[in-house]
Amino acid sequence: MKTENILLMSDLAIPPGEYLGEVMCEQLMNQAELAQRMNQPVQAINEIVSGAKAIVPEAALQLEQVTGVAAHVWMGLEADYRLTLAKQRDSKQISEQVSLVDQFPYPELAKLGQIEKARKPE
Repeated sequence: MKTENILLMSDLAIPPGEYLGEVMCEQLMNQAELAQRMNQPVQAINEIVSGAKAIVPEAALQLEQVTGVAAHVWMGLEADYRLTLAKQRDSKQISEQVSLVDQFPYPELAKLGQIEKARKPE
């Protein structure tokens, strides 16, 4: 019997900085203190918290040292966030292109075998 691991992913893009904000709150630490401990500018921490700046491996290691949350957790959260954003952009692009389908005589082209039959325009 073949088993497959299925991982459900949300279509909600949550920046890892949101979790970082929770960790900082639990540890009674503000962005300025975290920045100082990581030897980073406060602006960089603010951008991570807002999702504008990605957590790179070096920052993940620094976060691990300061917060105690493993670097692989930070990297995983970052990867999930960026992948979700990419899926949202892709979905939006496909939706925009679907409106073009109405401009073509799809049923006639499918009957002639010029294009493959499909139930959905995507």
